[in-house]
Amino acid sequence: MADQVQLITGQSHTALAACDLTLIASGTATLEAALFKRPMVIAYNMSAMSWRLMRAKQLQPWVGLPNILCGEFVVPELLQDAATPQAMAREALAWIEAIEKRSERIQALEHRFIELHRSLQGDTSELAAHAIEQVLQG
Repeated sequence: MADQVQLITGQSHTALAACDLTLIASGTATLEAALFKRPMVIAYNMSAMSWRLMRAKQLQPWVGLPNILCGEFVVPELLQDAATPQAMAREALAWIEAIEKRSERIQALEHRFIELHRSLQGDTSELAAHAIEQVLQG
């Protein structure tokens, strides 16, 4: 089994390009995975106090950037006590089945991630110049 696992450091793009599915912690890595159009299971666990404070604010129902930017749960999020090995395995197996069958679920996810990528592309210089112009006129 050890010869089937390869640890790499500082090469997230290499790992994402090679994988079919990722189990991933919430953060910017989830956006990277989405830009590689990879199905993912987001898992995150924080201190109990931070969790209570965040839940009390009820700012939004998502924590993963792909879900936040899409405005819906496009990938599963397992948070706090829900982030168990069994739950992660269940969600991962569901993705693996979808990948193997090229199901509508995997096709829909890829389509959403393509749309997300397009929405994030833009002429940054033009957008910055416009924002500065608005401030100067303001």
